[in-house]
Amino acid sequence: MRSNGFIGIFFFCLGIMFAQEKKWTLEECVLYAVDNNLTIEQYELDLENSRIDKSDAVGDMLPNFNINARLTGNSGLVLDQSRNQQVTGTITTASGGFGSSVNLFDGLRNIHRLNRAKLNALANQYRLDNLKDDIMLAVANNYLQVVSNKESLKVFRSQYAVTRQDLERTKELIAAGVVPSGDLLEIEATLANQEQQIVNGENQVLISRINLAQLLQITDYENFDIAEEEFNIPPSNILENSPKSIFDKAQTFRNDIKFSLSNVELALKDLQIAKGAVYPTLGAFFNYGTQYSSEFRDPATGERLPFSDQLYLTDGISYGLQLNIPVFNGFSTRNGIQRAKISVERSRLQLKQDKLDLETNINQAYVDVTSFAKAYEAAEKTLEARRLAYEYSKDRFDVGLMNSFDFSQAQSRVDNAEAELIRTKYDYIFRLKVLEFYFGLPITLD
Repeated sequence: MRSNGFIGIFFFCLGIMFAQEKKWTLEECVLYAVDNNLTIEQYELDLENSRIDKSDAVGDMLPNFNINARLTGNSGLVLDQSRNQQVTGTITTASGGFGSSVNLFDGLRNIHRLNRAKLNALANQYRLDNLKDDIMLAVANNYLQVVSNKESLKVFRSQYAVTRQDLERTKELIAAGVVPSGDLLEIEATLANQEQQIVNGENQVLISRINLAQLLQITDYENFDIAEEEFNIPPSNILENSPKSIFDKAQTFRNDIKFSLSNVELALKDLQIAKGAVYPTLGAFFNYGTQYSSEFRDPATGERLPFSDQLYLTDGISYGLQLNIPVFNGFSTRNGIQRAKISVERSRLQLKQDKLDLETNINQAYVDVTSFAKAYEAAEKTLEARRLAYEYSKDRFDVGLMNSFDFSQAQSRVDNAEAELIRTKYDYIFRLKVLEFYFGLPITLD
């Protein structure tokens, strides 16, 4: 028993260690966010509720069937139904039966309600899928932000290590009399500034990790971290397509556009349902009933009849058709039709607005990709030039031809160029993926 308990504790601790050491990849983050997001779960409940509405619409088209029963005791002056006269005493009565009715015609409103329920279920599915699309983009953006901050932190630490070497070299140059001792202060100031950059970089990494964890509904911020992945700019020919062609294709599959289109169809169904109220309604019914009384007697012999005989003698049925013709109802039907027409126009305007927003977003994404591609190329050239300038400054500083202030400025320009290159790189990658996403390509960074 003890050994089994020890083994259980061992595997439990091993599981905790594994959970703490887990590094999340982008694909894992996207899948986890889609499976655990609270808003998605709420939308899934709305989708399930719309399917229940569909079942309600089907049920409204079927006949209903009800059974009823009643048992009553009366004391004092009561009506004896068998003799149809008032008597003093106690009488027990019972009645029961069943009935059914069905709506034969109601201006086709039940059929329209069924079709509306189907459209509503489809609309909720589009809304759910659109939310998943937005969450996947948000996860990708936050994930790349963590990667970008981590790479920037690596650069800061690497720069700090280089500055430490420059500090030692400066001390040697001062000892050799090549540079004045005051230059050491400038190097130490640069080193302190880089230490502050490292602290700020660590804070940025922590904040971006927390933001990503919150998006994934993960509360264990301390142990949450992403995998050590390095992303290069993926090859893409998306810019070979014009913004107009991307927009035309996006309209065919984007879930937000499908959702907006389904809202127009729902409004049209609501209008048909409202118009159905001006038509007559026709229904059919069938009822069966019987009763029992403790004082029910045979009219010929005066003897009380048994329970089963009474049920047979007192039963009866009723059946027929019922027609209702609407004539005047205080303008409610007419006003309902007018409101439905307004809803149709509102949904059509919203569809136009959604298409305009989509076209605007695509054009903006297209411009962003173009501009960030140029910015990344410029940042690469700038960094290369800054590094060459730094190497030249370093050679001059080593022989005492440059003071420590100018040398620190050269190194600072290299630091800024490397940070700018990292920022533009991941901004370019994300905007490239956004534009590809509008074109129907999946979010991958391979």
